[in-house]
Amino acid sequence: MADTKREIERKYESDDSGLPDLTGVAGVAAVIDKGVACLDATYYDTADERLAASAITLRRRTGGSDAGWHLKFPVAPGVRDEIQAPLSDTVPRTLAGLVRSRVREAELLPVVRLRSDRDVRDLVDADGQLLAEVSVDAVHAERLGGDGATAQWTEMEVELADGGDPAFLDKVDKRLRKTGVRPSKSASKLARALAETAPKKKGKKKQQQAKDPVTAGDHVLAYVRQQRDAIVELDPAVRQDVFDSVHRMRVATRRMRSAFRSYGKVLDRTVTDPIGEELKWLAGELGVDRDHEVLTERLTAALGELPRTLVSGPIRTRLRMWMNARRGGSRRRLTGVLDSRRYLTLLDSLDALVEDPPLLEAAAGKPEKVITKVVRKDFGKLSGLVEQAIELEPGQDRDLALHEARKKAKRTRYAAEAAAPALGGSATALVKSMKSLQGLLGDHQDSVMTRQTLRELSAVAHAAGESSFTYGVLYGREEQRAAAVEAALPAAWAETAGGMEV
Repeated sequence: MADTKREIERKYESDDSGLPDLTGVAGVAAVIDKGVACLDATYYDTADERLAASAITLRRRTGGSDAGWHLKFPVAPGVRDEIQAPLSDTVPRTLAGLVRSRVREAELLPVVRLRSDRDVRDLVDADGQLLAEVSVDAVHAERLGGDGATAQWTEMEVELADGGDPAFLDKVDKRLRKTGVRPSKSASKLARALAETAPKKKGKKKQQQAKDPVTAGDHVLAYVRQQRDAIVELDPAVRQDVFDSVHRMRVATRRMRSAFRSYGKVLDRTVTDPIGEELKWLAGELGVDRDHEVLTERLTAALGELPRTLVSGPIRTRLRMWMNARRGGSRRRLTGVLDSRRYLTLLDSLDALVEDPPLLEAAAGKPEKVITKVVRKDFGKLSGLVEQAIELEPGQDRDLALHEARKKAKRTRYAAEAAAPALGGSATALVKSMKSLQGLLGDHQDSVMTRQTLRELSAVAHAAGESSFTYGVLYGREEQRAAAVEAALPAAWAETAGGMEV
């Protein structure tokens, strides 16, 4: 089983090879010499260095106190999440899965070997508690394969102790700068090694810099690209069951699919519709987990609000069994989905779409004209659905109509999100209004689904000879919540419609 830790550090370079005196740093009572460790690390990547392009590092290292496999994902400048696995001869299956959204079907190969003599010092406070570890690394880098180019340098690292205050690093930084030490230009040893041992190429390849969106097509593509990136970047978190990761990935699939449908005059739907169907499939697979999470949270909270006198029978045990049985199966299935060829093919299709977008004539138009027209059209359709639902009598037909309105509110919101960089405040205000409406209608739909689940649980409990009284109480409360939403909807919609400015 792989372990994860948050690594917060800063890297420096200096003309001198030694470590400056750090005893004057506020809070440091002593600097303890921990000796020199000889580290030998082999870094793995694809032949075209896909992991390095995403600032991800995967290495097998011996020596030091944490020999083994280390996979690091960037979180913020100077902050990375490190996932560790025991030493083995091949890339651990768990770590290989966490980089699959980047690697796809490509082979992970050893690309660089780094051998470092690490001179380590511990900075401790008056109680002997570790504040940070400071090391001076004499690094020898060797490119594996090709011409076997090498590079050498010395660098300094300051890594915050687990659970430490990041502000302490500012104090160390201030001290180091006064002694002439400079922040490193490279984000990692691997990044520097790859740069300094890269094969020499004739002529310099011009790097394409990202340009600000100008046309309607530029703005739509920027939004689509954001969702593609989100899906790829959230993949490891979903595999690790990180809180809210499934929901966020599902939202990214919906945003992209919605953009394809709303902006069908910008992106050719003969190309995007098949991709949209695959996104719908992925969202459905992700939804197995997410919908279950929502229902679990809602039922648990509702049960916790009931007086003890209204709780009869082993309902808590029944609910816990339902949660565990459903969740365990869905987690296994979801991991299988992310490992499937169908999913990896979808990621390849998204890459191809972004690199060679199927732009139509309207894509070259002014965003103020093209995008505004799309947002107004989506809002108009939403208006019709909401007004139709309000006119219906309470019951199943109204429930279905409100559910359709909720889906259209999401689509209008996502269209406005894509429009916000071009249209500014008016689109941003619409996004806020749609989010509020979506929340109201979402609460209603959650109540519909919760009541359905309560009916199913009640039937199972009754068949087992258990009391179904509490299920009925919870059902009645959910009916009241849904009725309250329906009663508040006309006024809420009137306010939303009245504030429409796009």
